[in-house]
Amino acid sequence: MTRPRILVTCWRRSLSTYLGERTILDTLDPAYAGRVADAGGLPLVVPRPAGDLLDDVLALADGLLLTGGGDVDPASYGAELENADEPDAGADDWELALIEAARKQRLPTLAICRGAQLLAIAHGGRLAQRVSAGEGHRSLEGLAPEAILAARHPVDLIPGSRVQRALGGDRSRIAVNTIHHHEIADAGELAVTAIAPGGVIEAVEPRTSWDCVGVQWHPEKMAEPEQIGLFAELVSAARSGVAA
Repeated sequence: MTRPRILVTCWRRSLSTYLGERTILDTLDPAYAGRVADAGGLPLVVPRPAGDLLDDVLALADGLLLTGGGDVDPASYGAELENADEPDAGADDWELALIEAARKQRLPTLAICRGAQLLAIAHGGRLAQRVSAGEGHRSLEGLAPEAILAARHPVDLIPGSRVQRALGGDRSRIAVNTIHHHEIADAGELAVTAIAPGGVIEAVEPRTSWDCVGVQWHPEKMAEPEQIGLFAELVSAARSGVAA
C-alpha cells in the first residue's frame, strides 16, 4: 500500500559548524519523521523555501505536520514583545500560510507545540508569553534534559473530541510533557479539547469537518503508546484523502 505523503515543517537555527560559529541550518528532531513513518506515512521534511512555492509544496502533500520550534513573534497576534526568544517572523508567515492553505484544501493536519500555537493564531487566537503556574507547568530553566523529558502533568480530554479519539477514544485524562515557553491564551474560532490543571489550553481543533488537531505537548518525545495515535490518525486521514 502506498504511504501517504506527510509534509513535515522544520526550524531554522544558527548553529556552530566548520563554516562558522553561527551557521544557518534547517533542523528537526528525527523523532517527528520517525513517528510519521511508524504510523505508515512517508515523511517529507520541507524547509521554508525562497520565493512563492506554497502551491508547489502543497501539491506534494496528503497531510501536514506542523512541528515545534522557536517562539512565535508576538506581532503575529498584535502583541508587544515581552518574553520571546529570537522570534522569526519569516517562519511565522510561512507556517501561517501553510495553515491557511491546508484549511482551504481540508488537508489532514497535526500541529504540535509551536504548530498548535500558530493554528490558534490563524483562527483569531492569541498567546501568553509566559507559561501559567500550575501542576506540572514550571520553568524549564536549570532543569537537566532528562528531567524535562521525564516530567508529566495531567490533561483532561473533552469527550467526543478528535484528540480523545486519537488517544484511544475512552480516556478522559492522560499525562503529557511540558516543553513549551509560550501557551495558547485564546483559541479564537477553535474548540478547546484538552485542558491542564489551572485552565492551561492543551489541545485545540476546528469546529468544522477539517481533520486537524493541535496539541501543546510533544507526543513525538513520549514513549507512552497512546501518543502514536495522534500520528496514526493523521496518516489514516491522509490515506483516506488519497483513496478518495
